[in-house]
Amino acid sequence: MLDPRRLLLLVDVVRAGSITAAAAKLSYTTSAVSQQIAKLESEAGQPLLERHARGVRLTEAGAALARRAERIETQLVAARSELDDLAGLRAGTVRLGTFPTAGSSLLPRVVKIFKSRHPAVGLTVRSSRFAQLRAMLDAREIEMSLLWDYEWNPVADPDLTVQPLLIDPPTLVVSAQHRFAKRKTIAMDELADEQWITREDTHPVGLVLQRACNAAGFSPTVAFAANDYQEAQAMVAVDLGVSLAPRLALENLRDDVRVIPIVDGAPSRRILLAHLAEHRLTPAALMLADTFHEVASGLD
Repeated sequence: MLDPRRLLLLVDVVRAGSITAAAAKLSYTTSAVSQQIAKLESEAGQPLLERHARGVRLTEAGAALARRAERIETQLVAARSELDDLAGLRAGTVRLGTFPTAGSSLLPRVVKIFKSRHPAVGLTVRSSRFAQLRAMLDAREIEMSLLWDYEWNPVADPDLTVQPLLIDPPTLVVSAQHRFAKRKTIAMDELADEQWITREDTHPVGLVLQRACNAAGFSPTVAFAANDYQEAQAMVAVDLGVSLAPRLALENLRDDVRVIPIVDGAPSRRILLAHLAEHRLTPAALMLADTFHEVASGLD
């Protein structure tokens, strides 16, 4: 097996013109360089240099190896340059996961700031639900992801490093004509007689609604199970019922609905940024994480 360090040393000797000159340039002793060349010749199984009064000349085998060594040197220089670009945020791509409500609210703000500061860094984003995002992290399809949790089911996965970003409280959505439309705040126990627009059964906000109503002493009467928050808003707008939605889900608010903060501690979710604990984030990913914290601090 040829030692690549000795191959590169061979190139240095050829460029310097002699073993003595190469040793001086590299701050080695002539004996040390000569020994390394001798070991390389042993690995090659034949002479690589011919010594003469003016220095050295490559044998045919030496010339073949020197050409290969120069290619290795070029690739190493390119690799160093690429690493420097990545470290300096002049190249690279960050693979990020998100979920729909964060993707339509928090994420665009972050992307706008990050791209303005680091235009050479690419971003690819995958949007999905929690289980799929977790699977994508395991498969290394994404290197970090926005996630969420609630107090009764916190993310406590030892394989993940989790950074809390912000608290996303639930809010009440009513039509512009509703009797509560002009209220500044509201308590859940005032809503016992309302019909509710919620998300389909498997969506977390359905459980949030059930827990919030139960804590206020009643069970919700569901009039419609929507597939997304825009559909829920449409049903609220025509007074089919009222709705509970996290704050981040209301970035694109209709003109004919109103949002009222809930004051009695209805369950809030945490918005998180997570990556595999064993995965060391790239400089670009670390900078993106910092941007998430910066933007999230302005939304609290």
